[in-house]
Amino acid sequence: MDLIRHMECFVAVAEESHFGRAAERLGMAQPPLSQRIQRLERHLGVRLFERTSRQVTITKAGTLLLDDARELLGRSEALLATARRIRDGESGLLRAALPPDIAGDTVAALLDGFRAHGTGVELELRELTTAQQLAQLAAHDLDVGLIHHPCDVTGLELGPVLRREIGVLLPRGAPAAALTEVPLTALTGYDLVLFHRSAAPGLHDDLLTTCARDGYTPTAVRHGQGASFVRGLILSSHAVAFGPKDAHPAPAADQDLDLVWRPLAGAPLALRHSVAWPKGRGDTAVSTFARAVTRALHSTAAVSADTPPRPLHLRPTAEYWL
Repeated sequence: MDLIRHMECFVAVAEESHFGRAAERLGMAQPPLSQRIQRLERHLGVRLFERTSRQVTITKAGTLLLDDARELLGRSEALLATARRIRDGESGLLRAALPPDIAGDTVAALLDGFRAHGTGVELELRELTTAQQLAQLAAHDLDVGLIHHPCDVTGLELGPVLRREIGVLLPRGAPAAALTEVPLTALTGYDLVLFHRSAAPGLHDDLLTTCARDGYTPTAVRHGQGASFVRGLILSSHAVAFGPKDAHPAPAADQDLDLVWRPLAGAPLALRHSVAWPKGRGDTAVSTFARAVTRALHSTAAVSADTPPRPLHLRPTAEYWL
């Protein structure tokens, strides 16, 4: 079934309240129009119109579906218009996303790199968690994004996996702050400030599992994302937080009278990223974005190449909700 064409017929009949006028508006004969409406009703499983020999009246079900039908037609028209602009060499739109933990310097380098390649495509950059990106990629509301592994990458194509080592942000007065490198066991007795599990379930579970395996089980897990909020929790709650070096560079940490950032001994924790997009939907603009992200991370975040992501097996974990 050509759903778009059938929706055009539905909207026309609903707005004209007359099959003859709707058929004339659509440039078709009345019998084929009636047949299309009947096929659509069978497909949807609801009756859209009540018909008599003199009038056509939209049903309650039809009224409830009408706004969605108009929205679908509007989005279809927008898609076709964008395709025409791209075909004709005019600027299109690339809807892209980065996770919230990406540093400002990396964002700036990405934007500069994307613009420098002059694809003629407008970049709409969003700040979204991995879970939000995966949902929008599946719904085709997002064209490309930078995701955290591990996660479910079914239906996606991936760029190279890049690794950013994670260190610990802790109170300056903590005994471990005097160490050049901090073993995870030295964090025993501290709460952990961590992003909410819903943002990236696989990464959340992976971090806690690695901590437990290496001798650190937080007394409690507190949830925070914004830098100021996380800082407040660390200072007031006998807590620590994990983050990459580019998010907590040494000069800034040394200037902070209350907090310090230190690498973890043996580098047991890391963030693993890759650019992701729906299978079969990669194009020049997506490739340009992927290259720009990779270059930006290499130049600002000291990333290294990593092995392909292992399959994701989410499991229930012990949570320490506060």
